[in-house]
Amino acid sequence: MLLSSALLALGIVILIVGGDLMVRGAAALARHWGIPALIVGLTIVAFGTSAPELVVAVQAVIDGIEASELASGNIVGSNIANILLALGLPALIMAIPTNMPGVARNAFVCVAATIIFISLAILGNPMVMWQGGILFAGILIYLAWMFRLGLSGADDPILAEMTEIDEGEDGLPTRQWLSFLFVIIGLVGLVIGGRLIVDHATNIAEILNVPKALIGLTIVAIGTSLPEIATVIIAAYRGHPEVAIGNVLGSNVFNLFAVGGAASLAGPLRFKQEFFIFDFWVMLVSMVALTIYILGRNPIGKRTGIVFVLAYVLYLAAQAKYGMASG
Repeated sequence: MLLSSALLALGIVILIVGGDLMVRGAAALARHWGIPALIVGLTIVAFGTSAPELVVAVQAVIDGIEASELASGNIVGSNIANILLALGLPALIMAIPTNMPGVARNAFVCVAATIIFISLAILGNPMVMWQGGILFAGILIYLAWMFRLGLSGADDPILAEMTEIDEGEDGLPTRQWLSFLFVIIGLVGLVIGGRLIVDHATNIAEILNVPKALIGLTIVAIGTSLPEIATVIIAAYRGHPEVAIGNVLGSNVFNLFAVGGAASLAGPLRFKQEFFIFDFWVMLVSMVALTIYILGRNPIGKRTGIVFVLAYVLYLAAQAKYGMASG
């Protein structure tokens, strides 16, 4: 148990570092080759930042029936953690504004993506290729729409975040050979990290006699959400809490459309029955609650942050109680 836990933690670290290196190397190469920042942001940066969740989900689905529940748990659990933790924790440091241009628009997209994902799961469990095709088409349509917004000069927090990487800044390599090295090391790290996570999350579930989905919803979900959580906490600490909203909304849309779509195209994506009773609705209610705040243009302050964090603690407690019972 101790060894599997340590290797799972190591896998999460390798996965996150590998994804970061791949994005930085690929973004630097694109700049070397004269590719516009908008295209770099909507391809390399957008998909690269969701690489940890995508790699875990695809590898888990390929591994078979039980492991695929780890993938579905990771997708749903990451979205819940992104809203309740990645917004709740920084709100304890500084109020997060919700009145920036484009935020309400992206909140509606995120609610729509959540409803589409849940509806497809209800229509067929497991999700198979036709459902995966619909989800992946969703991310392509979303990126095309973002591209048009970018060309029109629209003010959008997600678009701004995707296109803010500049060569020589944020630790990007400035030489082509080093950029290639970043990409290669990053890809290897993603494969190794994903393999460690899937194997040892499965081992832990077997040792504890709990469903694989429970480990995906909790430990793996928090682990793969750490980059988003760390980004928004640091941004809040530095006095830029507005970064949090764009980061969370963008990440959740990609988790549902890109990660869910890719996993379903790779193999059947299975959901435990408890998802339809509890977890899907926690994800949807959390997103709707956030959207109500955004539409009211109310900042997410310390009190709301406490509510969000406590809600997540209660969610974990419910998972521990009922997840153990169903193991």
